[in-house]
Formats: sequence, structure tokens, C-alpha cells
Amino acid sequence: MNTILVRHKWEPYVWLLPSILLMTVFVVFPIGIVFKLAFSEISKAGIVGGFVGFANFKEAISDPVFGTVMLNTGIWVISVVGLSTLLGFIVAMVLNQEFRGRKIARSIVVFPWATSLVIQASIWNYIIKFEYGNLNNILLNLGIIKQAINWRATYQIEFMWECGVGIFVTIPFVTFCVLSGLQSIDAAYYEAATVDGANFWQRLFHVTIPLVRPSLTVSTVLNIIYVFNSFPIIYTITKGAPAHKTDTLITYLYMLAFYDQRKGPATALSVIGFVILCIVAGLYMMVSMKKEGEDA
Repeated sequence: MNTILVRHKWEPYVWLLPSILLMTVFVVFPIGIVFKLAFSEISKAGIVGGFVGFANFKEAISDPVFGTVMLNTGIWVISVVGLSTLLGFIVAMVLNQEFRGRKIARSIVVFPWATSLVIQASIWNYIIKFEYGNLNNILLNLGIIKQAINWRATYQIEFMWECGVGIFVTIPFVTFCVLSGLQSIDAAYYEAATVDGANFWQRLFHVTIPLVRPSLTVSTVLNIIYVFNSFPIIYTITKGAPAHKTDTLITYLYMLAFYDQRKGPATALSVIGFVILCIVAGLYMMVSMKKEGEDA
């Protein structure tokens, strides 16, 4: 009897052991190496030297570009995650309704997410070209504009285009996360709310959003991590030009490590990014869980 109890007690951990080992080898161990490198001297050839304390962090933070890069990163993450969540929620609400061609519409929505980000960014890079871009050609042919517009006149406009592309490719992920939550809501809740005289907005804010909040929480946290670490869109469209004014933290540390050969500060920046992500994701989870508890 005791043997059976012991076996049942340890059996879940045995089944979890392969996953724990994989996480340790491919996640925990590499993170530990990065932290070690951030506090070490690294030559241009990539040779790791001795312990240098916070020297790499001081060098990275004291760089005049650091403030611009962090501001860009904040704008990039907030705009892409915020607008894609709002628009994805609206699209999910539409796709949750019964209408002819709904399956085709769902298939179309998933295309931007299923396509490579490099391909997406390259297509949009071509679309907004001044000389022969499709956007100018379409607007000229429709008579909406009289002459071609330089859609990349300033780095601010270019960065806005990058954010727009980021929103476009992120909407499908939010849409299907929210859609899965919407489809799990029992129709009886809406029927009861309608009987009580609730209008569309009251049903939305008092039934739909509270019940779909777990799906929104998961999609938002994953989106924050995914968008923060997104590299292909910005690198493909501008490569951070001019003078790192369109760089985010991820693209900047890449340029720092492999173009400028300053691997120590680049590693320090990766640690800073990791800490920021942990704090932001943790705070968001805490607020969301507290809100769910209040609603319950």
C-alpha cells in the first residue's frame, strides 16, 4: 500500500522530468550563460575574459543612442500590442458571428500571421517605395493623388510604417486567441442578459470581456514578449537607420554585437531586456489576476 502511495506521489514529477530537462538545457542554461557574459570582458573575437562587474552595463547605458532606442522600444511595444489587441478583439467579434463565407474569412485573416515576417516586411517595403511602390501607383491610378508621395520622407514616418506592419502581422494571433475564448462562452449568459434588458454595450462590458479576459491575458503577455523581441520587421525595412533612430533594443544590440563588435555591452543590453520583460509581464499578470478575482 505504501509503495502504491509513493508511486502516485512521484509519478507526476516523473512525467514532467523530460520537459524540465529540456527547459533546463535550452532555456535556463543559455540564460545563465548570457548573465555570466554580461559581467565578463568579451573581446571583438568573442573571447571571454575575466569578471568586469557592471562595466558592460555602464558602457551600454552611457551610449547616447541608448535613450532613443529605449523610447523607440516602448513606442513599438505599446503601439503594436495595444492596437493589435483592440483590432484583433473587434475582428474576433465579427468572425464569431454567423455569416456566409465565415470559414474563408477566417482563413484570410490567418495569412499575415502564417507568413514569414521577413517576407511580410519585404512586401511592405516594396509597397511604400517612392519611385515604383504599389501604394503610389494605386493612388495615382485612382486619381486620389496628383503626384507620388514620399512615404519615407522622415525617420519618424518610417518608424510609424514599421509599427503599422507590426500591428498588421500581430492582429491574427490576437484574433484567434480571443475567438477561442468567445466560442467557449455559453449562450445562456447572453440570453439571461438580454432578458434583463441589457443592450449590446452592456453585454459586451459585463459578459463578453470578463469571460474572455483569460484569453486576452494570455495573448497580451505572449504578445508583449513576442513584439519586444521582434527583429525581422525593423531590420528588413530600415536596419535602424538613420543613426539608430528607428532601432529597438533587439535590433540595436544585434548591430552593436555583430557590426560594431561591442559584444560586452550588447550582452548587457540583452540582460536589461530580459529583466524589463520579466517585470512588465509579471506586473500585467498580477493586475489581470487581481481583476479576475474582483470580477469573480
